[in-house]
Amino acid sequence: MGYEQALSAYIEATNTHRFDEVGKLLAPNALYWFTGTSCTTLAEIQAYFENAWETVKHEVYRAEDVQWIAVDEHQAVCTYTYHWEGYVRGEYASGQGRATNVFVQNDEGHWKLVHEHLSTGK
Repeated sequence: MGYEQALSAYIEATNTHRFDEVGKLLAPNALYWFTGTSCTTLAEIQAYFENAWETVKHEVYRAEDVQWIAVDEHQAVCTYTYHWEGYVRGEYASGQGRATNVFVQNDEGHWKLVHEHLSTGK
Protein backbone atom coordinates (compact mmCIF):
# COMPACT_ATOMS: atom_id res chain seq x y z
CA MET A 1 0.00 0.00 0.00
CA GLY A 2 1.38 3.41 -0.96
CA TYR A 3 1.03 6.63 0.98
CA GLU A 4 -2.06 7.72 -0.97
CA GLN A 5 -3.76 4.41 -0.18
CA ALA A 6 -2.66 4.82 3.45
CA LEU A 7 -4.60 8.11 3.64
CA SER A 8 -7.67 6.47 2.10
CA ALA A 9 -7.40 3.54 4.51
CA TYR A 10 -7.07 5.97 7.42
CA ILE A 11 -10.26 7.84 6.42
CA GLU A 12 -12.06 4.52 5.97
CA ALA A 13 -10.83 3.27 9.36
CA THR A 14 -11.95 6.51 11.01
CA ASN A 15 -15.44 5.96 9.66
CA THR A 16 -15.66 2.50 11.26
CA HIS A 17 -15.72 4.25 14.67
CA ARG A 18 -13.40 1.50 15.95
CA PHE A 19 -10.05 2.63 17.26
CA ASP A 20 -8.52 -0.81 16.76
CA GLU A 21 -8.94 -0.18 13.01
CA VAL A 22 -7.48 3.34 13.21
CA GLY A 23 -4.63 2.16 15.43
CA LYS A 24 -3.40 -0.27 12.76
CA LEU A 25 -2.47 2.73 10.61
CA LEU A 26 -0.66 4.79 13.27
CA ALA A 27 3.05 4.96 13.98
CA PRO A 28 3.86 4.11 17.62
CA ASN A 29 5.14 7.66 18.16
CA ALA A 30 2.13 9.37 16.55
CA LEU A 31 1.43 12.96 17.61
CA TYR A 32 -1.90 14.70 17.06
CA TRP A 33 -2.62 18.42 17.28
CA PHE A 34 -6.23 19.52 17.39
CA THR A 35 -7.72 22.94 18.02
CA GLY A 36 -7.38 23.32 21.78
CA THR A 37 -5.52 20.08 22.59
CA SER A 38 -2.62 17.83 21.72
CA CYS A 39 -2.36 14.05 22.01
CA THR A 40 1.15 12.72 22.52
CA THR A 41 0.48 9.03 23.19
CA LEU A 42 -1.59 6.39 21.46
CA ALA A 43 -3.78 6.18 24.59
CA GLU A 44 -4.51 9.92 24.39
CA ILE A 45 -5.26 9.65 20.66
CA GLN A 46 -7.62 6.74 21.32
CA ALA A 47 -9.42 8.66 24.08
CA TYR A 48 -9.82 11.66 21.77
CA PHE A 49 -11.27 9.55 18.94
CA GLU A 50 -13.63 7.67 21.23
CA ASN A 51 -14.87 10.90 22.81
CA ALA A 52 -15.46 12.40 19.36
CA TRP A 53 -17.41 9.33 18.24
CA GLU A 54 -19.47 9.48 21.43
CA THR A 55 -20.17 13.20 20.90
CA VAL A 56 -20.94 13.01 17.15
CA LYS A 57 -23.12 9.98 16.57
CA HIS A 58 -22.96 8.30 13.15
CA GLU A 59 -20.17 10.64 12.12
CA VAL A 60 -18.95 10.53 8.55
CA TYR A 61 -15.50 12.03 7.97
CA ARG A 62 -14.03 12.82 4.58
CA ALA A 63 -11.06 14.58 3.00
CA GLU A 64 -11.30 16.86 -0.04
CA ASP A 65 -8.75 18.82 -2.05
CA VAL A 66 -5.87 16.59 -0.96
CA GLN A 67 -2.49 18.05 -1.89
CA TRP A 68 0.69 16.00 -1.43
CA ILE A 69 3.18 18.74 -0.63
CA ALA A 70 6.32 16.73 0.22
CA VAL A 71 7.03 13.15 -0.77
CA ASP A 72 10.08 10.91 -0.86
CA GLU A 73 10.66 7.18 -0.41
CA HIS A 74 10.28 7.36 3.40
CA GLN A 75 7.80 10.14 4.16
CA ALA A 76 4.80 11.88 2.63
CA VAL A 77 3.00 15.03 3.77
CA CYS A 78 -0.45 16.09 2.64
CA THR A 79 -2.88 18.88 3.34
CA TYR A 80 -6.61 18.73 2.80
CA THR A 81 -9.96 20.14 3.81
CA TYR A 82 -11.74 17.82 6.20
CA HIS A 83 -15.51 17.60 6.48
CA TRP A 84 -17.55 15.85 9.13
CA GLU A 85 -21.25 15.30 9.63
CA GLY A 86 -23.35 13.45 12.14
CA TYR A 87 -25.72 13.97 15.05
CA VAL A 88 -24.90 15.96 18.16
CA ARG A 89 -27.47 15.63 20.95
CA GLY A 90 -29.91 14.24 18.36
CA GLU A 91 -29.56 17.15 15.94
CA TYR A 92 -27.82 16.97 12.56
CA ALA A 93 -24.53 18.89 12.59
CA SER A 94 -21.59 19.32 10.25
CA GLY A 95 -18.34 21.20 9.96
CA GLN A 96 -15.03 21.46 8.22
CA GLY A 97 -11.49 22.58 8.73
CA ARG A 98 -7.91 22.22 7.58
CA ALA A 99 -5.72 19.16 8.00
CA THR A 100 -2.08 18.23 7.65
CA ASN A 101 -1.06 14.57 7.79
CA VAL A 102 2.46 13.17 7.84
CA PHE A 103 3.04 9.55 6.86
CA VAL A 104 6.28 7.62 7.31
CA GLN A 105 7.30 4.28 5.89
CA ASN A 106 8.30 1.79 8.60
CA ASP A 107 10.99 -0.89 8.38
CA GLU A 108 8.47 -3.36 6.94
CA GLY A 109 7.57 -0.94 4.14
CA HIS A 110 4.13 -0.01 5.53
CA TRP A 111 3.02 3.63 5.53
CA LYS A 112 1.94 4.81 8.99
CA LEU A 113 0.47 8.12 10.12
CA VAL A 114 2.94 9.81 12.47
CA HIS A 115 1.33 13.26 12.73
CA GLU A 116 -2.06 14.83 12.20
CA HIS A 117 -2.87 18.50 12.71
CA LEU A 118 -6.52 19.50 12.43
CA SER A 119 -7.77 23.02 12.87
CA THR A 120 -10.98 24.82 12.24
CA GLY A 121 -10.63 27.52 9.66
CA LYS A 122 -11.59 28.75 6.28
